[in-house]
This record gives sequence, C-alpha cells and structure tokens, in this order.
Amino acid sequence: MKAQGGKTIYGAVVGILMLETRFPRIVGDMGNAATWPFPVFYRTVKGATPDLVVRKGAAGLKDAFIETARSLVDEGVDGITTTCGFLSLFQEDLAAAVGVPVAASSLSQVPLVQRFLPPGKKVGIITVSKKSLTPDHLIKAGAPVDLPVVGTENGREFTRAILDDEPEMDVDLCRLDLRDAGRELMAMDPDIGAIVLECTNMAPYAADLRADLGVPVYSIWTLVSWFQAGLLPPRFSGAMHDPRISR
Repeated sequence: MKAQGGKTIYGAVVGILMLETRFPRIVGDMGNAATWPFPVFYRTVKGATPDLVVRKGAAGLKDAFIETARSLVDEGVDGITTTCGFLSLFQEDLAAAVGVPVAASSLSQVPLVQRFLPPGKKVGIITVSKKSLTPDHLIKAGAPVDLPVVGTENGREFTRAILDDEPEMDVDLCRLDLRDAGRELMAMDPDIGAIVLECTNMAPYAADLRADLGVPVYSIWTLVSWFQAGLLPPRFSGAMHDPRISR
C-alpha cells in the first residue's frame, strides 16, 4: 500500500475560523476542542471580535476571513466552518475563494430542517441578538425571512458575556437565558416544530431546550458533525467480509 501526500495536516478535515475572543468556551462550545469526537483545526481571524461581527455586521472583515480560510486549506483541511452564525453573510464569498466546501453558519440548517417537518410546522430560531439578525443574514443562509425569532439579549448573562467578551461567565445563568428564550419562542407560535440555534456558543444548552420544549433542536454541533461525516465518511470494513452478505 502506498500513502498519498501533498498536505501538511492530516486527520483534521474540518478547519474552524475562530473569532478573536476571551470569554469561556465550555465543553459543547464550538471553540472547545473537547466538544468534537473528531480532530478539528482552529485558526483565529485577527480583529474579528464578537461585537464587530454581530453588532456591526462584520464590516471590513471579509478579506481577513478569506485569507485565514485559505491558510487553513493550504495546511490541509478539506472543509471550512466558522464560530458565528452571523457569518452567513460570507458564505458565498468564502466558498468561492477557498475551493473547498464551506459551512459558514448554523443557520444554513434551516431549509433542511424545514423539509423534515410535517405540513404546517415551521422552524424557530434562537439568536444571540435578535436586533442584529437581519433579513440578509437569513437570505444568505437560504432561510425564509419570516420565521419566528427570539434573542437572548434581554436575559441575565448569555448575550452580555458573549458579545462583550467577558472573561467570566455564569453557565447556570446562561442556561436559564436559553431556556427562557426557548419558552418565549414556543409561546410566540404554536406551529414551531423544531429550533435552530444561530449562535455557536448555544450548543451546550441544546439538550436542556429539547427536554423543556419537546421539539428537535439543531445547533452548530449538528451541522459540523454532519459536515465532517461527508468530508471523511467512516469505512464499514466489517460488512465487506461478512460471508452472509452476497456481493
């Protein structure tokens, strides 16, 4: 058997573009490597703070994201994702620039999840900042612009800790913020059949929302897990040698 070369990094097929942050990234957060059951490769986009990306529309950052994504591809990753759902704005530009698949935002799951639902049911979105989530963010993700949306900005802890990039964060209060947002979302529209979490820092609380609300909850964890499975499919070698299976 001959091994094929041509790259520097092997095994970490997913490259993650990190915002420049200092807030805690607990297990379940996209930026915590222990979250993933497979290797990932991180690189920080200098100057891309949460405030600038979310509240200020990532103004002036597109070239920095493209350059950083290209550096990851040059190292050897086979696909690119990011640590902010608001970066759906750069989905098309990143995909055009780097030559590998790009999953820029958790919001890109919305059209697929909608297709899973029974007739009359719809997707609801929880975001870190409802006032910052524009129709353009949804359009770039391929999502309808009229879906129910709730933000956590009026909560106790989550939005402030993330967007103000606080060095400490009360995880229990963040959990309460997400649970409150989930209940508000379900009360807003009884036809909600599933939830997509825009913010990549919300994945640690998805199980709480599922338990509270009784509907499926999709996060950046579900997106990147699916994304990685296509970039590096498992090889089911045992079945090939099972004598009970005809060829």
